Amino acid sequence: MKDHFEPGLMTFLRELAANNQREWFEEHRPQYEQLLREPAFAFINAMADELLHLSPFYEASARKNGGSLMRINRDVRFGHDKRPYKTNVGIQFRHQSGRDVHAPGFYLHIEPGEVFVGVGVWHPAAPQLAQIRDAIVEKPEAYQAAIQHPDFLAHFSLVGDSLIRPPRGYDPAHPLINELKRKDFIALCALSEDELWQPGLAKRVAEYFAAGSSLQAWLCQVLGLRY
Repeated sequence: MKDHFEPGLMTFLRELAANNQREWFEEHRPQYEQLLREPAFAFINAMADELLHLSPFYEASARKNGGSLMRINRDVRFGHDKRPYKTNVGIQFRHQSGRDVHAPGFYLHIEPGEVFVGVGVWHPAAPQLAQIRDAIVEKPEAYQAAIQHPDFLAHFSLVGDSLIRPPRGYDPAHPLINELKRKDFIALCALSEDELWQPGLAKRVAEYFAAGSSLQAWLCQVLGLRY
């Protein structure tokens, strides 16, 4: 089963960025199907087996709507930027509980000049963010073990937004105060574009996800989710 993309994908995304209009997109819909959507669905299907070995509670869904492939249409209802299409590929593998709570996920991002995989939880809602911060305070050694695991450190870097001041209700002198300031608990691992064009992409991405699993497993534990 083919599980990788073709270099023409980046050409399509660059051209879409330069011609971000509905008329152009409809004229080039065959390229969108051939270079983006069809190989993305094949990759997602290949990831289903890989995820089972990593965690049986994560879903790889090749549904056209509401599946792992994120919509290419932008939500332009409230912003000033009215460009109709995203110029990247986003593939997310959600936790089975993700419909009910803000759960950590696995993610693949493809964009000209920026390819990466991600693990963790982005912009958790206030109750989940409080659970994460409380877990750091109660068992700081468990959190440190997660983010200092050798496999994690070899591939991933923590990123995301943080508060300028300590969060209300937490000791400003806490030794992990910079971690408690985080509003996101996500980590990214950069990939080369060449990795996208080689067979076996699903296995390689799963290996990166496994390297980030120390953080993912910790987040699931503190949020009361199975992993």
